[in-house]
Amino acid sequence: MFNEEKTIKAVEKVSPSVVNVVTQRIMRYDRFNTYEFKGAGSGIIMTPEGYIVTNNHVVEQAKKVDIYLCDGQKYEGHVVGADPHTDIAVIKINGDNFYSGEFGNSDDLKPGQMAIAIGNSLGLSGGPSVTIGVISAIRRNIPSERGVLENMIQTDAAINPGNSGGPLIDSEGKIIGINNAIIPFAQGIGFAIPINVAKDVANELISCGQVTRPWLGILGIDLNPTLASYYQLASNEGALIVQINEGSPAHKTGLEPGDIILEIEENSIKGMEDVRHTIWKRKVGEKIKIKILRKHQQFFGTLQLAHTPAS
Repeated sequence: MFNEEKTIKAVEKVSPSVVNVVTQRIMRYDRFNTYEFKGAGSGIIMTPEGYIVTNNHVVEQAKKVDIYLCDGQKYEGHVVGADPHTDIAVIKINGDNFYSGEFGNSDDLKPGQMAIAIGNSLGLSGGPSVTIGVISAIRRNIPSERGVLENMIQTDAAINPGNSGGPLIDSEGKIIGINNAIIPFAQGIGFAIPINVAKDVANELISCGQVTRPWLGILGIDLNPTLASYYQLASNEGALIVQINEGSPAHKTGLEPGDIILEIEENSIKGMEDVRHTIWKRKVGEKIKIKILRKHQQFFGTLQLAHTPAS
């Protein structure tokens, strides 16, 4: 049930950590002429030292980044690093003792719980805007103009241009996601990057300047009873390998198209998202144990994770 006083307290709790991100880009409209393009988005102060998490598309190709705090103070921002795959970027402003938001646990989210989106909608002045809805769904894989955004939170809280990079919070004022307004077909539907994903990526960007992902070298699809019955497969769930990159860890280990991944490091695998989620918790060079079903025979293999090749 909607509790107005509780909602106001939740918004007041996180609002001081919400920033306005204003960017300047130099765009070319013919061979000889350029023009200056200004963009606006939002961000969250994630540490008292002035590290800010936002969307990659908010700061991508920006020549200048200005950060405005909720009290109107202006700072020059420096992009520490960005990860286009998750659409996460980190900005640093100089100073200390900045107010940082409290993070929740996005792994615990349930459809139906309250969701509040905060950000600088449309780049308008007057402070952050607030929209309220519920978590409509979790673990959504959403195609965008820049590729597939995986494991997204879906909400009916309105997320408009300018909200990108701002927080999606729960009824306690804890940050559970990073709003994303890059989905072109979203009407009455909003999406957010789970905060657990955003934190992991942001921390790696802060420490290394880039995200290094382990790689198996496979393409696969999720199994389900219908698919298993049609192809007369021996398992109703798992990740069915349909293609293997030559020279990849999977290729060197002897995996083949048609193999079904059942477990990785004793973690049950229900589909490709479980594969990615499990692998990305590991490090490049680490050896992992994998359980495979080939036709009607199960076997185990050990492979060494490699760097994801540059695209």
